[in-house]
Amino acid sequence: MRKTASLDGDYFDGLYRADPDPWGFTTRPYEAAKYDDTLAALGDERAARGLEVGCSIGVLTRRLAARCDRLVATDVSPLALREARRRCADLPSVEFRQVRRPVESFRGIFDLIVLSEVVYYWDDTDLKRVANAMAAAIAARGRVLLVHWLGETDYPKSADDAVEALRAHLAGVIDIERQDRREAYRLDLWRRAART
Repeated sequence: MRKTASLDGDYFDGLYRADPDPWGFTTRPYEAAKYDDTLAALGDERAARGLEVGCSIGVLTRRLAARCDRLVATDVSPLALREARRRCADLPSVEFRQVRRPVESFRGIFDLIVLSEVVYYWDDTDLKRVANAMAAAIAARGRVLLVHWLGETDYPKSADDAVEALRAHLAGVIDIERQDRREAYRLDLWRRAART
């Protein structure tokens, strides 16, 4: 049965207390291959200012930092952020922020926003708030990259429902550049529409 409200910091802290790497970001070949695909989707275009929402323990953060002049990485879990800061301690271009609500991540203007395995944690209210905040935070011709697991969960949304709802909220703001489906996940790349 699906949860009805957005998942908060307490939910994720519980996971990190039980296992410091609950999704196997550092050990599973699936995660390494997904990150390779994520970075490949970005091509050679470098970001002046990137945002990673839901950075967890910083595994993807470390790799994204090489593609951004500056990178802001946010999470709702202080336990995850502590590990992410440790993992990326030698990267002065990365700024970590703890947020309480999803919308708080989108403070600033970014030419790359990465939403990897996070949008399905949000309920309808937060999806709409995030879409409004994103519309203000995406720089001219900025990109949004989304990657989400397609398996069954008890999260508020499935991957498809979450991504399609966010896309609908951003209609007229973003253009779809790429939509790929792998066996286990979907990858979507959007760009701010030239007319907005």
